[in-house]
This record gives sequence, C-alpha cells and structure tokens, in this order.
Amino acid sequence: MFFGWNKVSKGFHLASTWLVTLGATLSALWILIANAWMQYPVGMEFNPDTVRNEMVDFWAVATSPVAINKFFHTVLSAWALSAVVVIGVSAWYLLKKRELLFARDSIKVASVVGFIGIVLCIYTGDSSAYNAAKTQPMKFAAMEALYEGGNEIGLIGVGVLTPDKKYDDDKDPFIFKIEIPYMLSFLATRDAKGYVPGINNLIEGGYETSRGTALSMEEKMRRGRLAMQGLEEYRKAKKEGDSETAIQARKQLDDNYSYFGYGYFKSPSDAIPDVSMVFYSFRIMVILGCFFLLFFIVVWIVNRKDKLKDIKWLQWVCLLSIPLVYIVSQSGWIVAEVGRQPWAIQDILPLMSAVSDINTGSVQVTFFVFLAIFTAFLIAEIGIMVHQIKKGPETLEEMKNEDQ
Repeated sequence: MFFGWNKVSKGFHLASTWLVTLGATLSALWILIANAWMQYPVGMEFNPDTVRNEMVDFWAVATSPVAINKFFHTVLSAWALSAVVVIGVSAWYLLKKRELLFARDSIKVASVVGFIGIVLCIYTGDSSAYNAAKTQPMKFAAMEALYEGGNEIGLIGVGVLTPDKKYDDDKDPFIFKIEIPYMLSFLATRDAKGYVPGINNLIEGGYETSRGTALSMEEKMRRGRLAMQGLEEYRKAKKEGDSETAIQARKQLDDNYSYFGYGYFKSPSDAIPDVSMVFYSFRIMVILGCFFLLFFIVVWIVNRKDKLKDIKWLQWVCLLSIPLVYIVSQSGWIVAEVGRQPWAIQDILPLMSAVSDINTGSVQVTFFVFLAIFTAFLIAEIGIMVHQIKKGPETLEEMKNEDQ
C-alpha cells in the first residue's frame, strides 16, 4: 500500500489495499473470538485428565453473543477512528491552504463512514453493556461504581468518586454525581424497573436471578475449593487405579466446576476490579463517543456547504480530535479488560493463578524484545504516514510525468 504506487498496476494496487483491509478484519475476528471466550467461556468441557478446557463446539465459541458483539464493536470503532484521522489530516491541508479539493472530498467520504461507524458502535456498545450485565455483573457494577443495587436504578452521567471507598464501609461512593433516572436498569434488563445487583449484592448474594437465588461470594469460594479438591482426588484415584473414588471425585468436580476459579480467592474482595479506573474510563468512552457523533454531523454539514475551508477554529478541532479518538478507543479497552479483573478466564481462572512456570528472566527478555520491535514498527509507521501526509496526493499531471 505504501510502496507499491506506480510499481504495480492501479488495479493490483487497489486489490492489495482491499486485501490488507480484509486481512486485518479477519485477524481481528479470531483475536476477538479468543478474547470473548476468556470473558464468556462456552463451547468447551474441562478434561480432568489433561487439566485443561477442551473445545467441543466450535460454533458455540465462534458465534457466542459476546464474540459477535465484541467483533462488530471493535471493527466499527476502528472505522470511526480512521474517519477522524482522515478528517484531521484533511483539516491540516485546509490550514496549510493545500489540496483543497482533495481535502474536501476526503472529508465528505470520511464523515459519512465515521457517522455510520459511530452510530453502529453506539448500538453495539449498548448490546455489550447488556451482555456484561448478564455474564459479567461485577464488571457492570464497577462501570457504574454501583455498590448497592436495586430496582429502578439510574445511570450516572457524570460523577466524582470518593477516593478511599471500600465495598464494606458506609461511605457514599460519590462526592458528586448527575444521574439519569431508570436508565441503568433499562440498559441491564431492558426494563426501566428491572433489578441491577451492586458490588455488595454480588458479594452477599441472596437476590433472585433467572437461574435462581444468587450465591454469596463466600459460598462460591467454598464450592470452588470443593471443585479443586475433587480434581486433586480424581487425579490421585486415577493414578492409584481406584475407579470408585475417581467417579465420586469426578462428580464433586463437575457439580462445582462453575465456581472453580473462586477457590483461589482468599477474600471476597478479590472479585472486585479497580472500580475507579473502570468507572472513569467508561465515562471518557461514552462522553467522547457522543462528541464524535456530533463531530461527524457538524463536519459533514459544514463541508457540504463548502464552508469548512473558511472556519479555522473548526479545522483545529478536526486536527486536535486525532489524539482524542485514540483516547476513546483505548478507554473502551480499559473498560473491557480492567473491568473483567481478576479473571483471566471468567469464573474459571483468576490472574493470581494464571502464571506459567517460566523463568522470570525469560519473561522480561521476551517483553523487552517485543517492546523494542513494536516501538520500531510504531516509529516506522508514523514516519511513513507523516512523510506521505507532507508530500500530499499526487496530481494527475505528476502521475503522467512519472509514467513517462
């Protein structure tokens, strides 16, 4: 894409561009399916003989609601991010009084693509929150710093958290907040009067769910330890050839396996992610997402009237929006990944136990090698992009001269 212009035919160059787009999208698909499985493990069975989860239903893994939603949300957010970058670069041309027609046409296309991307991203984001409320309720509670749940719960539009708030104290979670009534209940249950559990409710249990009465964290920890005990006894019995004990131990393991990961916890508080980081990242994502929705609309209208080239402050807004769109993208990933802590695999394997038996030095060397390689890639990519932006698009006349 960067180096093939005028070295291959125009059709082949265009094909390579689309193939890169397709390849990147397919790469994202499999990465996000794997990530979704870690957040919502389905389509597998635990094999106590190999001590690993083994896939038994590929399509359940590939088409789980979390995987599908995560894929579309990520790809669509990349559309919006790319559109903002195109608009920002085009605004730089307007500021420099260069490539005016090219900049205007680029903004016309990018604003439409960005608007479609951000609207669909908001839709998939809503579905993502709904899925989290069902499959990762602790993440959902952390997103709202909701300690005491209930019915008819409002959504915090803007808020400032109490810095040293603990789940088991009586402090108000908020120093300041602006709340949208009923909205959180609607997002979580599609019912404005629906029940949403808070952090304390999830730890204490006792509330009703579609699957029965919720267990307390202490009970989940007890059942997790039973599952771990069952696994240990099963493997010992198999080794000793004691089939009767192995059958009983296997039943104990299977009956409690859903809570296996909780057996590693030393305290119920181990199940709580970093509430402040998740809460603020979620608000940054939502607020900037709404900003970019308005951004694409305004830019499209002003550009369509051919007035953007005359409004310098709006050109600067477009240019300075480039770092903002990367911030909103990373904020979304913080919500997704910090919000699911402490789990490497939801309910099955916490991070505290997801440690490979690898020498610390090997891990450090690998980390710094990857850091060096990807830093070099980043510098090269930024260098190429900046060079191409400064050079600007080739005119038809320049292309003819090069061909000659």
